[in-house]
Amino acid sequence: MKIGLVGLGKMGANMRERIRRSGIEVVGYDRNADVTDVDSLEAMVDALPAGDRIVWVMVPSGSITDGVITQLADLLSAGDIVIDGGNSYYQDDEPHAALLRTKGVGFLDAGVSGGVWGLENGYGLMVGGDADLVERVLPVFDALRPPGDRAEGFVHAGTVGAGHYAKMVHNGIEYGLMQAYAEGYELLAAKDLVTDVHGTMRAWTNGTVVRSWLLELLVRALEQDPGLAAIDDWVEDSGEGRWTVDEAIDLAVPAPVISAALFARFASRQGESPAMKAVAALRQQFGGHAVKPAGSAPSAPPPA
Repeated sequence: MKIGLVGLGKMGANMRERIRRSGIEVVGYDRNADVTDVDSLEAMVDALPAGDRIVWVMVPSGSITDGVITQLADLLSAGDIVIDGGNSYYQDDEPHAALLRTKGVGFLDAGVSGGVWGLENGYGLMVGGDADLVERVLPVFDALRPPGDRAEGFVHAGTVGAGHYAKMVHNGIEYGLMQAYAEGYELLAAKDLVTDVHGTMRAWTNGTVVRSWLLELLVRALEQDPGLAAIDDWVEDSGEGRWTVDEAIDLAVPAPVISAALFARFASRQGESPAMKAVAALRQQFGGHAVKPAGSAPSAPPPA
């Protein structure tokens, strides 16, 4: 078996290596000449068996993914398959599938989780699309997923769009989990009663009901940088948290934890909080409560 892989960044390069370790040949293309196997998208397509080509796209969502899929629609032929494994918005999947369908090319969307650890541990996969296409690509999915029971690392989630929808919700949950661990860390660090914050969180990693891989990663981060003094508190959001909250609003599904976690990331980017200034002003107005002059409030001490 031989497949093409477009996009050899942190995730794509590791996925290429993991697939190769399973015995499947991979022809990778990236604009970065230092990592690519071929010098063009056309050369990658030409290196694959016509009528049975499988091309995995692993590039940033939005216009870049749109451009790659549009190019592939002109290069591929009937019987070929394109898999979008990036963090694309699920509503973009059907237009991509429709474009490829006009050329007789199949389309699958794959939510991929595992980050930089996926090379060794395997990737969690959530796939949307026709069952017959999934079956044809199953050896690749098996190469990427964690070892053991397929159902514990791979799911054919539904029709086109289902894989990216499932990954969107997955990432929304991730936002909430990360925020809960972060708030717990700050509470421990704020109380001088707890003299070993790192040790406390490490003790939670085995046997407790809050143990998880994310907790293990936080413990690892604290081992590398006690107090997390070397990093800023600015937190970016990839977009999937926003999509999850938008979907919750559209479906009238209460999602207070995920929503609050997203808004906490927004708060991390404010040097000063206009909202909290407004709260202070209101307290002064209705209750005569004292307020501090701008710039006089002491900064919070760094976590222990």
